[in-house]
Amino acid sequence: MLSYEATLEFLYASLPMYQRVGAVAYKADLTNTIALCEELGNPQHQFKSVHIAGTNGKGSSSHMLAAILQTAGDKTGLYTSPHLKEFTERIRINGEEVSKSFVIDFVERIRPAIKRIQPSFFEITVAMAFDYFAKQKVDVAVIEVGLGGRLDSTNVINPLVSLITNISWDHKELLGDTLPKIASEKAGIIKEKVPVIISERQPEVADVFVEKANSTNSLITFAEDQYHVVSLAEGNFQIRNSEGREMELQLDLKGSYQRKNIAGALAIVEELRKKGFIISSSVIQQALKNTMSLTGLKGRWQKLGEHPLIICDTAHNEGGIREVVQQIRQQKYNRLWIVLGCVKDKDLHAVLSLLPKDAYYFFCQAKIPRALDATELMIQAIAVGLKGEVIADVNQAIHTAKGRSSKDDFIFVGGSTFVVAEINEL
Repeated sequence: MLSYEATLEFLYASLPMYQRVGAVAYKADLTNTIALCEELGNPQHQFKSVHIAGTNGKGSSSHMLAAILQTAGDKTGLYTSPHLKEFTERIRINGEEVSKSFVIDFVERIRPAIKRIQPSFFEITVAMAFDYFAKQKVDVAVIEVGLGGRLDSTNVINPLVSLITNISWDHKELLGDTLPKIASEKAGIIKEKVPVIISERQPEVADVFVEKANSTNSLITFAEDQYHVVSLAEGNFQIRNSEGREMELQLDLKGSYQRKNIAGALAIVEELRKKGFIISSSVIQQALKNTMSLTGLKGRWQKLGEHPLIICDTAHNEGGIREVVQQIRQQKYNRLWIVLGCVKDKDLHAVLSLLPKDAYYFFCQAKIPRALDATELMIQAIAVGLKGEVIADVNQAIHTAKGRSSKDDFIFVGGSTFVVAEINEL
């Protein structure tokens, strides 16, 4: 039997992985996932689930909801992607990562099926998560979509309720070149008579969700209409629901942009209560105050150091970067330094045009094939008025930024999930 390291190497080497190689790994149908699940006895039908899609916010929303459910006493599975440091981060129960021995055993068990079906890396990890949750008899699992929705491997579940967060530009080559087309792919997770929550009411795509929900006889709720969320001091939010009841929440997930995710999470809780889940307001408050420690979430406006303040964030597309830039503008600092890396298949001009021109940039690149060459990134950045230099290694770039900054400065690290993943201090 292979070691854990050899098992991962087998998965990485044998199966196409979107995070590393891009669109060539994307399988635009569910055939392989269905075949794998049948091989395993269809574990996806053996536990209750919540399905979460969206361009931005689905990771934070998934972790918030998992924290709430496990704090309420439910044995809660959580499947997310990609991982930052360790493969086992993708599959958790009550915050505990799947064991390395299960990963080894699972791959060994289905090796003949892998050879026959030739699935992608992502298809294997989805099947692994479903098998683990079924074997561990979770009460409920929160399942985050990998890419899109309609044809995503996770879309073989029949959830209690679905959530769709923000819709923004990302993966246009796979999901479509207009926001309504992208929204239509995300709307593919809406199932017959399964209620769906839409976190934000975005005028350009709202009708897409309404039409899909009508066609599937699904109750649709726009969370933004039900909950008015105001960001107070950092990490504190005031919420007023449509009936006028108020509550205050303190989040360990910093960033005022979390206000959009809070509304969606609260609306999901309401639907789950209708289905018999007992979730009190005090449970919600306790869970959201401790989401990171309960679930192991990293990389969302995460503080890495003080004096100078160092923050990292995994935002990597136009919508996410816009929110991050607004958050940067809310900080008090003397000088702004940004360590930036991107992948090749993004609309780089749109992202770069949003970034602060008063910052000094260190252009880097993650150690994956999809990473954009740091020199090419600098050339394109200079073309839109940014200034800086190339330091290809992420950690060396952070070290240099710290060395040049004063205690009142601010260093931001981001542009790609894979840049954040390589930070030593994370």
